Order: sequence, then structure tokens, then C-alpha cells
Amino acid sequence: MIKEQLISTQTLCSHYNIEISFVDALNKMGLIQIEIIEQNQYIHQDQIGNLEKIIRLHNELNVNLEGIDVVFNLLEKERELRNELIALKNRLRLYEND
Repeated sequence: MIKEQLISTQTLCSHYNIEISFVDALNKMGLIQIEIIEQNQYIHQDQIGNLEKIIRLHNELNVNLEGIDVVFNLLEKERELRNELIALKNRLRLYEND
């Protein structure tokens, strides 16, 4: 993985004012993925959006980590169902045009 696309967890923790233990807990739950390079922890820049959502859910709405996991699982399921619906609509259009 290209190191330029990775952001140190220490930097993120100080920027978002969160504990490193919070980031470790998110990693253990599989909500984010931490890369370890030379004994330093990094998060890929693509995951920053999800991390920000998690922090808002936790801090502003007081949702615990288990609740956040449920929310993200439901959002993923909703995305899958939406994609399936689009695919089915496209297939239906093929038959309607005949």
C-alpha cells in the first residue's frame, strides 16, 4: 500500500480529539482497518469518511460501538438492496422494450 495514502492514527486522534483506544476498538470490531508499518498504526485515507461518521454517531448521538456496527451493517444492506433493485429495473426495461 502506498504510504502517501495512509494517515497516522496518532494524527487522526489529535485532529478529531479521540482516544487511540477508540480507534483500536473500531479496528477490533472491523469498522475500520488499521495498517501497521514499522510499528506505527495508519488508516487508509479512503476510510476517513467512515471514521468521521462513526465519530459523529458516537459523540453527537451517543451511539455505542455495537450500535454503530448495526448502523453500518444496515447501511451496507441498504446499498446492496438498492443495487439489486437497479439491476432488476434495468432487466425489466429490456423486456418492456420488446
